[in-house]
Amino acid sequence: MPTREQLKVYFDLTANLTKMYVSINLATIDRRTKNLYVLAGQEIEIVIYPNGYWIFV
Repeated sequence: MPTREQLKVYFDLTANLTKMYVSINLATIDRRTKNLYVLAGQEIEIVIYPNGYWIFV
């Protein structure tokens, strides 16, 4: 289950991506690390940590 911080960041990032007509292909959470992974478009990979910080991979 994603944290509240992850959900807020996920919503903000995916809303901004879809405004630019970038499709969200996959969103999944790693049960071991609790990181949320988002694959968007053809080259965008984002990791959202449980504390809400995120990075491009």
